[in-house]
Amino acid sequence: DLRKQARQLENELDLKLVSFSKLCTSYSSTRDGRRDRYSSDTTPLLNGSSQDRMFETMAVEIEQLLGKLTGINDKMAEYTNSAGVPSLNAALMHTLQRHRDILQDYTHEFHKTKANFLAIRERENLLGSVRKDIESYKSGSGVNNRRTELFLKEHEHLRNSDRLIEETISIAMATKENMTSQRGVLKSIQSKMNTLANRFPAVNSLIQRINLRKRRDSLILGGVIGVCTILLLLYAFH
Repeated sequence: DLRKQARQLENELDLKLVSFSKLCTSYSSTRDGRRDRYSSDTTPLLNGSSQDRMFETMAVEIEQLLGKLTGINDKMAEYTNSAGVPSLNAALMHTLQRHRDILQDYTHEFHKTKANFLAIRERENLLGSVRKDIESYKSGSGVNNRRTELFLKEHEHLRNSDRLIEETISIAMATKENMTSQRGVLKSIQSKMNTLANRFPAVNSLIQRINLRKRRDSLILGGVIGVCTILLLLYAFH
């Protein structure tokens, strides 16, 4: 009787676990399809609350079946250890160990599937909140597009003005450098002329004497010409 009950519970658990795994797979695929429709913005989002409720219901049912199967295994272990049953009956021990292994496998599969389902749901909830934030940001940024565009244009104008000012300053600095270099050249020429003048004073004195002699000769020549002219006039009138 205990073996029959154990097999019946194991069959029910097997069917429940298969359905539970399909529910997890369909939940993931539904979320993927929802993401595609969300990106296309042509179909409204599906509500996953029904799948969540189905998940909770199936999880509770499977846990109850696992509890019942655990109780049956405990009863079989008590029967094996009870008086009147041969302690070295290999068939009974093998049967009990087999049912325990099946229970352990079903328990492990249930917890694994449940963990995967919860991880998928948590990830999708997180992605959903991120999508909502992105949509709210897009909807809010649409109002400020004009203002942002004006700010960008004003920023570009300021950059152009800065560039023109920098070019003007560069031209002024280059002009200043050129004038400074020309001033240095003129100073060097003047210093060289002064050096030559100081180095050759005799030339200056000779030039001055030549000029004085030329001036004296001009005066003498003018006086002679004047005297000759007066004498010619006196001779002509007498």
